[in-house]
Formats: sequence, structure tokens, C-alpha cells
Amino acid sequence: MPKKRSGGGLSPLQQAAKFLGVSVLAGAVMAGIALPAAGALGLAAKGSVKSFDEIPANLKSPQLSQRTTILDAKGQQIASVYSRDRTVVDLKDISPYMQKAIVAIEDSRFYQHGAIDLKGVLRALNKNAQEGGVAQGASTLTQQLVKNYFIEEAGDDPTKVAEATQQTMGRKVRELKYAIQIEEQLGKKKILENYLNITFFGEQAYGVEAASERYFSKHAKDLNLQESALLAGIVQSPSRYDPVNDEAEATKRRNTVLQRMAEVGDISPQEAAQAKRQPLGLNPSQPKNGCITAVQGAGFFCDYVREVFLTDPVFGKTKEARAKLWNQGGLTIRTTLDPQSQQSVQNSIKNHVYKSDPVATAATIVEPGTGKILAMGQSRPYGFGKDETQINLSVNQGMGGGAGYQPGSTFKPIVAAAAIEGGKPPTQEYSSPYEMPYPSPVAACDGKTWRNDPAKPATLTNENESEHGPYGMKEATAKSVNTYYVQLISDIGICPVIDMAKKMGVARADGRQIDQAPSIALGTQEMSPLTMASAYATFASRGMYCTPVAIESVTQTTGSQVKSLPVPRSTCSRAMAEKTADTVSTLLKGVVEDGTGQEAGLGDRPSAGKTGTTDERYAAWFVGYTPNMAGAVWVGDPQHRRHMVNITIGGIPHDKVYGGEVPGPIWRDMMTGALEGKPAEDFNLVDIPDDKGSGDDQGRGNGGRHGAANGGTNGGNGQLIGGLLGGLTGGTVPTPPANIIQGQTNGGLNGRAGGGTGGRR
Repeated sequence: MPKKRSGGGLSPLQQAAKFLGVSVLAGAVMAGIALPAAGALGLAAKGSVKSFDEIPANLKSPQLSQRTTILDAKGQQIASVYSRDRTVVDLKDISPYMQKAIVAIEDSRFYQHGAIDLKGVLRALNKNAQEGGVAQGASTLTQQLVKNYFIEEAGDDPTKVAEATQQTMGRKVRELKYAIQIEEQLGKKKILENYLNITFFGEQAYGVEAASERYFSKHAKDLNLQESALLAGIVQSPSRYDPVNDEAEATKRRNTVLQRMAEVGDISPQEAAQAKRQPLGLNPSQPKNGCITAVQGAGFFCDYVREVFLTDPVFGKTKEARAKLWNQGGLTIRTTLDPQSQQSVQNSIKNHVYKSDPVATAATIVEPGTGKILAMGQSRPYGFGKDETQINLSVNQGMGGGAGYQPGSTFKPIVAAAAIEGGKPPTQEYSSPYEMPYPSPVAACDGKTWRNDPAKPATLTNENESEHGPYGMKEATAKSVNTYYVQLISDIGICPVIDMAKKMGVARADGRQIDQAPSIALGTQEMSPLTMASAYATFASRGMYCTPVAIESVTQTTGSQVKSLPVPRSTCSRAMAEKTADTVSTLLKGVVEDGTGQEAGLGDRPSAGKTGTTDERYAAWFVGYTPNMAGAVWVGDPQHRRHMVNITIGGIPHDKVYGGEVPGPIWRDMMTGALEGKPAEDFNLVDIPDDKGSGDDQGRGNGGRHGAANGGTNGGNGQLIGGLLGGLTGGTVPTPPANIIQGQTNGGLNGRAGGGTGGRR
């Protein structure tokens, strides 16, 4: 005799026999309980039902999608993200009232029948025949659980969701076979637990724990009678019985559940009557999902973490596999974000650039030698409203950023590194006139040659007419002399510079190749702040470039099991010799101490960096570092439309924006806070003799180190009169004449001159 289950109901063999032995009932019932009466007439239609025995024998319970928690480097929560808001709980952590309510309203004979309730089937078939439609269903909780498995497995694919919910004979037969299977494997209590964790309760809440939090701001174990009845009633139609949007309809449905609980003996009629008189008692909490919920302005960093997860093969070989893992959730992602550095970046940005300003700023800090991203922020918050954006201005286009911004003269140290690595001494001098045509011909990569157009030669200028050589590398870097650096790249060739850029992780933000033209020395190729910060970290780590990383570790919770997942690791490689990096650090230390970057100085803490201001002032930069942190600050219009001339930023008016004036102080303040409490390490400096034979008196003066009285920091550095007045009286440097040319914009027509004249200071 077939074995009978201790929990009640028929054995799988008995159920299958009954199913196969009552073919007429199976045909009529399985169509009739879920379809209008006319649906049963099409059972022989093409592809309507597979043979029962052809259906795969085993159904694997899908891993239920849950919240993913993103943490900073100290273990503090940054944000909670999820495809489906769900927290899986054990049956013991679900109120007994809730357990009884869902059984009473969805399957009151749950504990008396097996996978299929034959009495319920006949009752529903009779009712539907009378009504001529679907007036009543007969799916058991077990069958509903199987259906939810199919839906969960379908994920967010609308086609698969439609297949999982289609009202066809084939689906119902498949559902029944799997229901028989899991009845035997799981037992009633586990089926009920799984059902309460998987089903949808509306308002983005999947599972009873999320629903309890959403509607009542409490745990599922603390639900009282009327609250449980309300949630149980929602399941049949989450939109119709949504208590947040239709309290009256939800109340009627709740009272129906209470009445049914009394009818099946779960509660007394008196308890039901008393509970019906109670208000709904809603205490809803707003659903909080996604990077928009991130703290400390870390929404863009959060978004970057998501992009890393969805694009890095370490999380799955295919795009679909990575997306599936992300949507399943249940992840705890510990990141590299340093809360002290992040807070400092946000404070500095807030103090210097308003979100309503006509231009924006973005800033990133990375750790030399490890590639860890310590902070990432911008002035326009993460969001959908006015003066908000979802574009991460700190990263490349392929990682959720924009097309990038010309880095201007912050690219010059890469040219210097390529030259020094190739054997050029830092004392190398060039004539460096105020204005000159681009030298031609210039060696490029793959045996190619760049040539200036003799009929219409592209030319370039320095920032001020007083800047003319000869200069050596030390003074040319401090003053950011354009004609020096174009002569330098023309001397060593374009390819060594492109090769050095690649070794330092420098690439265009839009994914295109760097142009092979001498104008790249002036920063004409659009880059992102993260790219530039990581590149300068190479100097800080004495020549070792490390790819940027945002994720420290990932664990995934599946039921009661927690497992670690592999994560991307930074790849560090030598980009240049230690002496080359130390020489560049010596040059850039001079920029901060005596050159265009004095406004970015960190006082007693050694620092190095470079300013950059692009042609026509679409963007301004400061990129700098200490031995233990490197950071980049960009200011400009993300749309590349607003010239930063006669503009107010952060409440301060500017005739012209320079890299040392606006980005420099942002960098100074963010780095000061980020480095607080950390050792003030020094660089390994090299001895670079002072330049000789300068065509103009250096005239830097000593007055007003952080003001405009330093002999021309802001537009007149190198002007003899300005320097003398600055040093003697602390007065103001004369404003450069308005007709000073920032660069001939015809330099890059048709690519012949290499894409324009690019950046300035």
C-alpha cells in the first residue's frame, strides 16, 4: 500500500495516479480553474500541453532576491540597493496571526490536502461554470509557491514574466507536477515559510518582513491580528487592496480576511468583530532603494560600485550573469571609501561651489600604491530634480560618466615624465617664445609623422606676453609655459608621451584613442578626474601605477549560509623609474611653492601638483598629491558651453577662472581634512639646478603667498613689475590685457594641427 504522509495528504504516487486517472477532470479542471469556461475548448490546440512525464522532474528553489548593502571602508553603511525589497526570515520570526491569516484566506484546507485540493478544484469549477468566467480559483499555497518560483526566476525580463504567469493549460500542468514534488520534499511548514518570503505585498515589498516594515514600520514577528489580516488580504491584488492609496478598499478586504479566520476557527467571532472595528493603524516607511539614498554625498561612488559589479568579469563571465547576481542581491559589499576623506571632499565642495552655480565641480581622491578610491564627490547632487544629475562627473563615460574634460596643463607632467624617462635632463632648455607655430615635422607612433600645415600653420601662445624663454624644465613647469612643453614633445616625439600615458592609466574618457599630435602636451584630450588622480598617484608612489579599485570584499547570504565572492584587485606595474617619478615630484613641488599652484599649498605638509586651465576656459583643474594621497579637482560646465569668464562661483565673482584660483583651494581644503591625523611624509626629492638665462626676471616675490600679490600667480606670474610690487608692497598684480590670446583655435582644423591648442595653467 502506498505510503501516506504524516503531515496529511496523499503520497506523490497517489497524487500522480489520481492526476493521470482522471484525465477528463484534469483537462477541464486545470483549464477551468484558471481560465474562462471557453478556455477549455482549446485544449488540443498547437502547443497547449506537454506530456506530464516530459516535464523535468526536479524544480530548484530560486535564490530569492534581497537587499544589497554597500559599506564604506570602516564598515558603515553607505546605501541599500535592491532589485526587490526583501528580507528573508524564518517562520518562527513571523507572527502566528500572519501565518493563520494567509492560510485562512488563500488556502484554508492547506494542512488537510496535498499539492492539489480536489474539493477546492470541484468547488471552483462549479462556481466558474455558473459565472461563465473566473469567479474563483483553486490553486493551493503550494501551487502558488511554484508560480512565484517561476516569476522569481524570470527576474525583470518581461517576456519571461509573461511566460511564468500565462493562463495556459501547459503552465498549470507543469505547476502541479512541481507542487507534488515540493510537497514531498519540503513539508507544510517550510512551504508556508517560503511562500511568506517570496510573495509580493505591493509598494515594492516582497516577502512579509519587507511588507511589515513598509506598512507598519515593524518586524513581521510583531504583527497583531488586524495588521496580519490586512497584509494577507493584499496578496490577491496588491494594487487594488493597497492601503496607502485606497484605505477603504483595503479595510473591506482586511475584514473579509478576519471573517474567514473566524469561519475556519482561527479566532472567535468576538475577536473578529473587535478587530474589524479597529483602524488600519498604518505607520508606513518610505521605500529607500538605490544610490540616491547614499550618505555623505556618496551616491556617485555607490553608482560606480554598481557599474564595476556589472562590467567586471570577476563577477560573471557574461553581462547577463553579472546582472542576475546583482539583481539577486543579498550582498554585503565593503568598499574602499574612506569616510573621513569623503566627508572632507563634500565639505570642501559645499564651501566653494554651489549646486545652483552655472558650472559644477567634481573631485576624487585615491591612495598611491594601492589604487583604492578614497573619496568621490561633486557639487550637483545625485538625483532627478533641478541642479541634480545622475551623471558621475568623476569617471569615464563607460562607467556612468560624461565624455570627459580637457585637463589642460595638468597633462604636462606626463610629457615631462616621458622626456626624463627617455634621457632628457630636467635642466633641458628651449627658446620658449611667447608665440610660435607648432614645430614640424614631429615623429608619431607606428612610423607616422605629424606635420603642420605650411599654408595655414597652427600656432600657440603662452598665457602672458611676458612669458618668453629660454626656460629650463623647472621654471617652465612652475609657470606652465606652453611653448616649452610643445617644443619638448616635438623633440622627443609623440609616441613616448602616449606610451607613458598608457602606463599611467591615462586614456580619454569617451574611450577613443589619444590623438597623435603635439597639442596633446597642452591637455587637449578629454579625461576624467578619477583618471587624472590615479595618474598622479603614480608620481606619489615613485613610479608605480595601480589601477583604481572601489571594492574590498563581497559576501553573499543565501539562507543561513554566507560565502565570500572574488573581487577585482588592483594591478600595480612600474610606469617609470623611481628617479623619474622623484624628479617630477620635485618639479611639481615647485609649482605649489613658487608657481601657479600656490593657492593649493598645504602649509607645513609637503605637497606637489599642477594647475590646468583650458582654452577659452571651459574647464579648470588642480591635480596634486602627497606621498599618501592623490586627488584631482575639476571645475567647469559638463555641457562644455559656459566659458568661465565674468562668472560667480560659490558666491565669489571671477573675471577669469584659473586652475590655481578655484580648483586649487578646493583641493587644498579637501586634502587638508582627508589627511588630518595622518603622518606628514616627505618626497624623495632630487637636486635640480635653478634655470639659467631666463628671458624674463622670475619676479615671483615673497609677498602674499596665498594672494594675488605673489608676482603673478593669477595671470601675471613672471611679470617683473608685478613680482616686485608683490614682494615689496603686497599689492595687486596688474590684470593681463584683454586682447592676450589664449590660443589659436584654428590649430586643430581637420586634425591637421592636432586638435587645437588645449589648456593653459
